[in-house]
Amino acid sequence: MSPFVAIVVGSRSDLPTLEAAQRTLDELGVQHELRVISAHRAPGLLDRYVADAERRGAAVFIAAAGLAAHLPGVIASKTTRPVIGVPLKGGVMDGLDALLSIVQMPRGVPVATVGVGNATNAALLATQILALADGALAERFGAWRVRQAEAVANDETNAGRAPG
Repeated sequence: MSPFVAIVVGSRSDLPTLEAAQRTLDELGVQHELRVISAHRAPGLLDRYVADAERRGAAVFIAAAGLAAHLPGVIASKTTRPVIGVPLKGGVMDGLDALLSIVQMPRGVPVATVGVGNATNAALLATQILALADGALAERFGAWRVRQAEAVANDETNAGRAPG
């Protein structure tokens, strides 16, 4: 049973934001699955999914939510695995309400939180957590960071040059 990242969103309308996490995990060779389960509309289903995902090897959960953003906290209350919250844009505060909701978890129920809509960073953080126990993944992540730094350096080197 290989460890994997379980990605949970509360609504199908959230799926486009989480595609970035899926792409990043694919690029790094990290197993993952995605489910759409509302903490409010299907709490029993969410309970069963978290327990089942743990039994099958979920090592980290990524949970994306907007507005009141309860999903990451509800998942964190049901597992001892790390939970990474992705606040989503929307509502009258354009994601700030979701960010504050996820960040302000009560003591004893931690949720790591990334920036509003930043599913890529959630995937990278999940990868770093898994890499603590997986040397090959740690090497792939290190190589990914080197490529990222090289791309930034190349962009800066070419900035201001006329094409051709």
